[in-house]
Amino acid sequence: MSRVVLGVAGGIAAYKACELVRRLREAGHDVTVVPTASALEFVGRVTWEALSGHAVRTDVFSDAHEVAHVRLGQEADLVLVAPATADLIARAASGRADDLLTNVLLTTRAPVLFAPAMHTEMWLHPATVANVATLRERGVIVHDPASGRLTGADSGPGRLPEPADIEQVALSLLGDSATVEAIRRRDLAGQRVLISAGGTREALDAVRFLGNASSGRQGVALARAAALRGASVTLVAAHLDVPVPAGVSVLQVGSTAELAAAMSQEAPFADVIVMAAAVADFSTASPAASKIKKDGSAGLTLELVQTVDVLRTLSSHRTRPQVIVGFAAETAGSADELLRLGRAKLARKGCDLLVCNDVSGGAVFGQTTNTVMILDATGVVAMASADKNVVAHRVWDAIIAITP
Repeated sequence: MSRVVLGVAGGIAAYKACELVRRLREAGHDVTVVPTASALEFVGRVTWEALSGHAVRTDVFSDAHEVAHVRLGQEADLVLVAPATADLIARAASGRADDLLTNVLLTTRAPVLFAPAMHTEMWLHPATVANVATLRERGVIVHDPASGRLTGADSGPGRLPEPADIEQVALSLLGDSATVEAIRRRDLAGQRVLISAGGTREALDAVRFLGNASSGRQGVALARAAALRGASVTLVAAHLDVPVPAGVSVLQVGSTAELAAAMSQEAPFADVIVMAAAVADFSTASPAASKIKKDGSAGLTLELVQTVDVLRTLSSHRTRPQVIVGFAAETAGSADELLRLGRAKLARKGCDLLVCNDVSGGAVFGQTTNTVMILDATGVVAMASADKNVVAHRVWDAIIAITP
């Protein structure tokens, strides 16, 4: 069980942190909530204590004999601040220690994750921009806010990422020091990344489709990891079972043809392209315009035609240096067979890296973990078996290793 200190600053988004406490506890972690005095104006002490199972305090004088302002930081495996307001970010950047939360931030040596939430004008203000840069230089991980509806009628960047999104970042940091260091380096800063994710759907008639079991989790994890490491990310999203991460531009598509068109449109502007979507190999030759009815016959005969090979098209049409990465979901009887299938596909598709996994017996699709073999033209360059967020960072490590 990991020990998480959840700092809550005084913003209207504090109510979303209640769900974050529940999620982290259901994932098996011990959570101690440290709100600021202002945060208690939005969500009361009793709520935090009931959700976390721990006493809540805001100052360094309560139960002083426990020396909580030092102990909490020293014992934490992760310190997460959500929401992190402009005021809290400013106080943390200047090294203030005027309440329990800022004392914890100064005493901890655990990874620190900030999830900012504030109005757009405050997020974009030069002071906040400078404070965030200062925190990142010191190794603090700052999860860029989402864009969307803010307090009142306002809308724009500054919305707190959804609790599910923050949870995924937090879980990837707990117990994986390589991921922590990768995010701190922000080694994809300045890179434009294009990623496809999810499963395509090919229409049979007005209400039915041919689809696949992809949840989109791995592609979304790749997008989240790239954004955390500083990249400008565009996600071409087919059907997803998980929410899109904050800080990522999204193009929604349905069919393989739509996905191919979107990828081809965005590809010239990308430095790295990752084809993580589960793309249909076949579509119906003539989808029915209305619902196909039962007519009492034995069954239904469909004519299927091959879809466009998106990955091969992207590889053969690049007009400038780009790293192109494909995914191969195979049903292999052994690691040797998976390697053989992967090497053949890599040569056939013309991409730079291929991420292979064995989906036999219902593995991978819809699961939170993945086991992958990453290949280049010379053979296996890396392997990983972990939470999909951690696997995503190992894939990015392999990509960065060959990025010009």
